[in-house]
Amino acid sequence: MAITSTRTRAAASDGKLQMSPEEFKLWLKQFDVDGDGRINKKELQMAIKTRGGGWFTSRKSARGVAGADSNGDGFIDDDEIGNLTEFAKEHLGIRVVLY
Repeated sequence: MAITSTRTRAAASDGKLQMSPEEFKLWLKQFDVDGDGRINKKELQMAIKTRGGGWFTSRKSARGVAGADSNGDGFIDDDEIGNLTEFAKEHLGIRVVLY
């Protein structure tokens, strides 16, 4: 599951990948294996693992979903993906920025 955007690049200061909000959304959608248009804990866990998430990926994904899930349904939908920007920076090594 490679990042296919040509605009994605490493930040000079900290080595984190930089993506626009739309690029991040498209990248995250790659992990929507059941095709329901939402990201669940298992799917977020896969995203963490592909970025070298290390230990406790299940716990990290549960915290990520809980933190981003503003309507409390247990999933991250299109409207909530923006709530994952701090999580992406800390656990995915991705900085979401406006170009």
